[in-house]
Parts: sequence; C-alpha cells; structure tokens
Amino acid sequence: MIKVTLIRPTGCQHCIAVKTTLEKMKGDYLELTIEEIDMTTPEGQALVQKYNILSSPGILVNDEFFAFGGATEEQFKKKFDELKK
Repeated sequence: MIKVTLIRPTGCQHCIAVKTTLEKMKGDYLELTIEEIDMTTPEGQALVQKYNILSSPGILVNDEFFAFGGATEEQFKKKFDELKK
C-alpha cells in the first residue's frame, strides 16, 4: 500500500494540482491512496510542527515526510517505485 497524505489549506490551487497528479497516477499504482488534512485543524497544525512544513502542500508518503511545496510526477514515481521493491 502507498498512502500519500497532503497537509494543505482550503482553496490552495497548487495543492489541487498535486492531488490531480496523484489521481492520474492511480492507474499505474493501484495500491495508492490519498488522504488530505486541513493544515488549519489541530491535527494539521501538529503535522506542520512535527515536519516543519514551510509551504503547502506538505506531503507525507506512508506517514513519513516526503516534501513540502509540491512534487512532480517523476518525483512521486521514483519514490513509489522504491517502495515497491
């Protein structure tokens, strides 16, 4: 299973673009699930503090920090392929 968590504010267009990229990748990674957490909630604020997220979206892969501020399809593919090994 590959779980991607997006820690983001409501209305973030860049965050929506990242989610769209991930949704498109589901065809190649059937085990991919996407979770979104509003960074203004107590849970979101705790994750922002824990991972020192400086820009949105904060991205966790399998509950480990991956990136903040977004990631490309190529970056996700590299990480997902590493996890499949």
